[in-house]
Amino acid sequence: MENVHLAVEEDDLYSGYNDYNLAFDTEELDNDVGFQEAARTSHGRRPPMTAKFPGTAMMGTAAGTAMGLRPLVSSLGARAPLASSLGRPLTGAVQDGAARPMTAIRAAGFSSALTRGSSFDPLGQSRGPAPPLEAKNEDLPEEKVKLLEKRVNELMEESCMAQSRGSSQLALEKAKEAGRKERALVRQREQAGSPDINLDLTYSVLLNLANHYANNDMYPEALNTYQVLVKNKMFSNAGRLKVNMANIFLKQKNYPKAVKFYRMALDQVSNAHKDVRIKILQNIGLVFVHMGQYSDAITSFQHIMSECPNVKAGYNLVLCYFAIGDRDRMKTGFQKLISVPLDMDEEDKYIAHSDDSSMIVEAIKNDRLHQMERNLKLLAEKYIMTAAKLIAPAIESSFAVGFDWCVEMVKNSQYVELANDLEINKAITYLRQKDFSKAVETLKTFEKKDSRVKSAAATNLSCLYFLEKDFEQADRYADLAMTADRYNPAALINKGNTVFQQQDYEKAAEFYKEALRNDSSCTEALYNLGLTYKRLSRLDEALDCFHKLHAILRNCPQVMFQLASLFELVEERPQAMDWLMQVLSVVPTDAKALAQLGQLYHCEGDKSQAFHYYYESYRYFPSNIDVIEWLAAYHIETHFFEKAIQYFERATLIQPTEVKWQLMVASCFRRSGNYQKSLETYKRIHSRFPENVECLRFLVRLCTDMGLSDVQENAVKLKKLEKMRELREQRVKSGLDGSAKSRREGSAGSDSGHSSSSRGERLSSRLRPLPGNNEPYETSGTKELDASYTDPLGPQVERPKTGAKKRQEEDFEDEELGDDLLPE
Repeated sequence: MENVHLAVEEDDLYSGYNDYNLAFDTEELDNDVGFQEAARTSHGRRPPMTAKFPGTAMMGTAAGTAMGLRPLVSSLGARAPLASSLGRPLTGAVQDGAARPMTAIRAAGFSSALTRGSSFDPLGQSRGPAPPLEAKNEDLPEEKVKLLEKRVNELMEESCMAQSRGSSQLALEKAKEAGRKERALVRQREQAGSPDINLDLTYSVLLNLANHYANNDMYPEALNTYQVLVKNKMFSNAGRLKVNMANIFLKQKNYPKAVKFYRMALDQVSNAHKDVRIKILQNIGLVFVHMGQYSDAITSFQHIMSECPNVKAGYNLVLCYFAIGDRDRMKTGFQKLISVPLDMDEEDKYIAHSDDSSMIVEAIKNDRLHQMERNLKLLAEKYIMTAAKLIAPAIESSFAVGFDWCVEMVKNSQYVELANDLEINKAITYLRQKDFSKAVETLKTFEKKDSRVKSAAATNLSCLYFLEKDFEQADRYADLAMTADRYNPAALINKGNTVFQQQDYEKAAEFYKEALRNDSSCTEALYNLGLTYKRLSRLDEALDCFHKLHAILRNCPQVMFQLASLFELVEERPQAMDWLMQVLSVVPTDAKALAQLGQLYHCEGDKSQAFHYYYESYRYFPSNIDVIEWLAAYHIETHFFEKAIQYFERATLIQPTEVKWQLMVASCFRRSGNYQKSLETYKRIHSRFPENVECLRFLVRLCTDMGLSDVQENAVKLKKLEKMRELREQRVKSGLDGSAKSRREGSAGSDSGHSSSSRGERLSSRLRPLPGNNEPYETSGTKELDASYTDPLGPQVERPKTGAKKRQEEDFEDEELGDDLLPE
């Protein structure tokens, strides 16, 4: 019988079990009772498989078997059992004298011969990645509850983050959504029949929602939500939320209810929480102050000062004593205020005592704890200074005596260094009271004190003398302040100001730069440095200074106006207009900025916009001569002479000794056709300024045109004035009339008379470019009468010709008629 090689697929563990020897006759198996019984019972007793292929020894056995395979069946009637590698007969043990039939021709888990390319893989890794884990069934009630709880927590967290970013509306929306999800969670638990209720989650959701209602000024909704929490007995410590409700009533100025809820919250807080009780008592005292019940407020603050004194309560107590006018208790309250301990006695911990501790000191020198201590100390000093300035005039007969008492009390307390600051504030108070001599006297007492106080006093003295325009003393005290403290930026600024006043701009810039090196946030030094660069025509550096200053002071109109002025100087008018518009957005009634913007539009040729801004400037400040002059010129150009008269009359009221405005009024009357009013105006001008040649020239010509009898009289006056002017000019040339000239320049009449010979005084720069002759009025140096004049408003516009047909008849108006043509 031929040997048959049986191949096994590598990926199939159980392949080959039903592959029989081809020489074996299988037809008798159906009739074999033992085989059928073994087939029915042997599957359940098979040992479990531990690997796809057997070990090395097994492989050797199988390979040997495959190489020298003997006939499985010696004859058709007799079958020999095969032994597996585990020592177990494959055909089964002999039971009841009958041999168990064979169920497979080779052992499970390995084949008799390996295929080509197969490798040893006992863990089955070559079959690819493991199947994914079975997904959770989200339809289960427990999974739905967990997902809802997670979503509610996420929404609360998102609402808190939105509030921290300043998005109150978004925070409220997230809090509302969290509330809806939480109610859905409660319903889900009820449907699932779960007895557990997450009270902490419900409390957190409602509290978060109420807080965001309050942050968005939705006070009724916030109060309702807080009420739900307070009334529910299942929430422990919910009574403390009455503090939040009292805060809302305080914002609504419902002071009786605020006091009521503060007291109810106070009853809910045990004595173990002493700090919370003190804060609630302080709020109660403040509400009583708002209500004007100072006695009740004093009771609250006194209790605080006896139980747990703090600076804020002591300051409020002094204010209440001041409100009721109790002088003795004001002194007592001030003494209690300066005796409040700050619990900061370890200042030496910020001083390095050895090289090893220097790194520690460097690390803690500006940490949050030190910043908090420093802020607390600054707050205490602020309260003490304010209280001293408040009660000083009230506790003694005079302000100075009361301030001296406060200084003595401070000197005997833990705030010894505040005594000098109080003295300086005393001098500043003298300045506010316009008592400069007392202020100077007080400040001069610090000349022998320590360097810091001396520098501060000298700085104030320098500023005081600078304001009084005593620049020599200002410079002296600025030097003294710099000598005492070279790193005092205020002293350097004062020194720079005195040098700036002396027009030494380069040196002034150096002082301002030094002040900026000592204090980079000193806005005064940066502003003055920009002005100095502007005077030096270093416009780019000036722009840099003011751009930096604008980044610090975003809405400062002075800084933006300087930027507009600088852009105008560098001839970038669009940017200058933009900056002026920003100025007007902050200060819409600034007449100077409006006039400047009108001038820029005038330069750009936009007369309508220029008129708008000039008129707005005139409306807010109707005394600016330049604005009045431009508006009058604009109305003359547009031939609205009656409106121009209003502006010239306003200019006459502002400058009553300036004759040109009155001449303009008379010319406007004449151009508008009101010759009688023009004549009256010229006569009034002549009666007030009898030596004004121009007025007489206009008067002579107008009388001539109107055919009045005053022509000869006015002509004689004009001739006399011409002669007087000629003689006066001759004396001026010869130098014999110097004193008369000085008197003439001082007198108003002479000024107005002499102004007619000066081009700048006859017409302003805005009125000269108007249509007409731009040359100055002619001055006659001859003895003959010169009654000619030039209209300052320009020649009249010719009337348009309405008829296209020329006159055919002859014109005899200018011809002399003979006697023969005269009527008989």
